[in-house]
Parts: sequence; C-alpha cells; structure tokens
Amino acid sequence: QVQLVESGGGLVQPGGSLRLSCAASGSIVIRRSVMGWYRQAPGKQRELVAVSAGSTNYADSVKGRFTISRDNAKNTVYLHMNSLKPDDTAVYYCNAQWVAEEYWGQGTQVTVSS
Repeated sequence: QVQLVESGGGLVQPGGSLRLSCAASGSIVIRRSVMGWYRQAPGKQRELVAVSAGSTNYADSVKGRFTISRDNAKNTVYLHMNSLKPDDTAVYYCNAQWVAEEYWGQGTQVTVSS
C-alpha cells in the first residue's frame, strides 16, 4: 500500500514563501517514480503545478517562483513556493506515478491573503 502525506500549507501574505512536503510510504520508491504537485482552486479544475521525472517542468504561472525537489533518502518531495500571489490560493496535492499506478495525497490548503 502506498501513502502520500502532504504538509506545510497555511496562510501566507502576498509575496511570502511556503514549503510543502510530500512524504511517501509503503512500497513506493520515489527515485524511480514520476512525482508531481497539482492544485485545485475553488470552482476550478485541478491543474498541474510541477512535475519531476528525469527533468522538471512547471506550469507557466509558477515558473521562476516555485521549485520542486526530492530527498530520495527520506522518500520525500518538496514544493518550494516563493513570491506567492492570491491566485496561488488552492488545495495542493502530491501525485506519484509508480509501477503503472497513480497515487494522490489528501491535499494541503494554501491561502495567500493579506
């Protein structure tokens, strides 16, 4: 059984920073997995924010502000978010693609507001 547990969300002012963490447990080995972060704002569809496979890719809206990284020893993936904007407000979900299966975390709320 694979579990993804996100943490690190919260309320931050515009221009601030947050670091989200996604701890993977069970049979998954993240260094062999495609790992991604998605987000879903109220009334909107879930969208890809960043993905890490052999390379990294980002949504245009977060390029230059967000960075996805991995700590393979801890089986953990991070999303470093800088220069946050109110439009970044959403529930952020960790995603893993491992052995032809797809897994999701429960999500963590990020709210950017003054």
